[in-house]
Amino acid sequence: MNEFELKYGCNPNQKPAKIFMEDGSDLPIQILNGRPGYINFLDALNSWQLVKELKSILQIPAAASFKHVSPAGAAIGLPLSEELKKACFVDDIEGLDDSAIGCAFARARGVDRMCSFGDWIALSDPCDVVTATMIKREVSDGIIAPGYDPEALEILKSKRNGNYNVVQIDEAYIPAEQEKKQVFGVTFQQGRNNFRIDEELLGKVVTENKDLPDAAKRDLIIALITLKYTQSNSVAFAYDGTAIGVGAGQQSRVHCTRLAGGKADTWFLRQSSKVLSLPFREDIGRPDRDNCIDGYINKNEEDVTADGVWERYFTNKPEPFTFEEQRAYLDQIKGVSLGSDAFFPFSDNIERAKKSGVSYVAQPGGSVRDAQVIECCDKYNMVMAFTGMRLFHH
Repeated sequence: MNEFELKYGCNPNQKPAKIFMEDGSDLPIQILNGRPGYINFLDALNSWQLVKELKSILQIPAAASFKHVSPAGAAIGLPLSEELKKACFVDDIEGLDDSAIGCAFARARGVDRMCSFGDWIALSDPCDVVTATMIKREVSDGIIAPGYDPEALEILKSKRNGNYNVVQIDEAYIPAEQEKKQVFGVTFQQGRNNFRIDEELLGKVVTENKDLPDAAKRDLIIALITLKYTQSNSVAFAYDGTAIGVGAGQQSRVHCTRLAGGKADTWFLRQSSKVLSLPFREDIGRPDRDNCIDGYINKNEEDVTADGVWERYFTNKPEPFTFEEQRAYLDQIKGVSLGSDAFFPFSDNIERAKKSGVSYVAQPGGSVRDAQVIECCDKYNMVMAFTGMRLFHH
C-alpha cells in the first residue's frame, strides 16, 4: 500500500486528504484496525520517532501518550512504586511488574491523565496483553507499535465498538534524509533532524556543581529526546525515567517552564497520601476522577470540597489540600531534571524550576545572559550542562 485515503484533513472541510509515499514505494505502516485520520497519523509518526529513539539510546522499552502532535507524557519501562501505581490507576493490573513495555505505558499515560484523554499511544516494543488490558479501559484514539501479541490485538480491536485505530509500523523503516512540507502553497525542504542525543551531549557542565549522576543523565536524555518531538517553544521536566511535565508551544520560555512545572507538581501531588486516600464514590469513572483530582489539587473551575459539590464525587467530605500543605510536600522534592529546546534568556526559568525540585538542567546555552542563568543555578547548587544544540520542532 503506497497511499491511504483519509476521511478528511485537519478539519472536516479539508478534502480530499491522503497519506502517501512520494517516491511510489509502500507505506511503512499497516492499518490492523480502524480508520485513522490526518491528525492521528501526525501523532502516530511523531510519537513513534520519540519512543524508537528513547529505546535506541537507553536500551529500555519506551512509551508515549500524544495529543495534537506533542507528548502529554513519555517514559521508559522502569518498575512503578505502589504510590505511583495508585496515582496512575494501575495498581490492580496483574503482571505489570513483569512487563517493561507495560510499565512504560503506565508511566507515560499517568503523567498528565487529563491531557491524555483521547490520546494516541506509541510503544517502542510489541504490545503485550498486560499493556492492551490497560489501554482497553482508557479513552484513546489509537496506537502505533512495531507488533502486537495475537491476544493483545484482539483486546485492542474490541475498543470503541470495534473501531479502535491500531497501526503497525515497520521497525526497520528509515526515512529519506530530506523532508518536505507545504505551507500556503510554498514548499519547505530541510534535512531531517537526525542529531543524536546521548550522554556525550551532557559533557559541558558550566556550573560550580559538576556532580551529574547516572540517573540524572538518563532523565536529562529523556527530557531532551521528548523535546525533540514537541512543538516549540518547549521545556520538559523528567524524573525517575519519566517526562513528568511538558510545556509545549508557548511563545515565552518562562511560560513553557511554568506550564511544565505545574504539570510536574501535579504529578508529584497525585502521589501524596492526601490525594491517594480521596474517598471517591464507586460510580465515579476514571476520567471524572482525573478531573476531580486536578480540581482538588489545582482548585480550578470548581471547588470539589465545597458543600453541595463534594457529594457528587465523594462518600464523605474531604479536607481541602491547602497551598501550605502542597508547598510543604513539594519542598521535599529534589533530583528533578529539566531540559529546554533553546537557551534560557533569563534566570526566571531557573527560579521557577527550583520550586518544582529541579537539581539538574540541560539547555543549549548561547544567551547574552548565560552568566546570570549560571549564577542562579549556582545559588541553588544545581548542575547545568550546555548542550550547544537547539531542538526546535514545528
